Formats: sequence, structure tokens, C-alpha cells
Amino acid sequence: MIEIVSPESVERDRKLKPLRYAEAGIPHFWRVEESDGRPVVYVYERDPATGAYTPTGIHHGHLAVQVPFPFEVDLDQLVK
Repeated sequence: MIEIVSPESVERDRKLKPLRYAEAGIPHFWRVEESDGRPVVYVYERDPATGAYTPTGIHHGHLAVQVPFPFEVDLDQLVK
């Protein structure tokens, strides 16, 4: 699940939606925000023992992950 935070829904996108996604059993959650005109990706993985999301990374400029699948992107190219 990827959530893109917009100015009018910051509170909902940061707090409410992750709780709902975790309750639904969605194992991976990425939140994309803007900082100084550039994207920042916050990556979370659901802990099966607690059912809550655990942060696994904050990515600026470049995103490279292996879980849930190999994926790599130059974040700075997304805004050019």
C-alpha cells in the first residue's frame, strides 16, 4: 500500500490510515511526503506479533528496497 500525503489530509494520512491498513492485515505500507519540494518515502512493515507497523526506512533522493519485492527509483527524478 502506498499513501501519498496531501496538505489537507496530513493527520488522516499519517495516523488514521496506517491503523486501518494494519488492522486489514496489509503487510507493507509506504507513506510519501514532500519536504523542501522533494519526495520523501517512509517505509513500514507490519509486525505479525503486534499487528502494528514498524518503520524500516526513510528514503530521500533514492529508494531501493528488496521487500516486498526488489524495487529501485531515483526519487529526485519524480519531480523534474
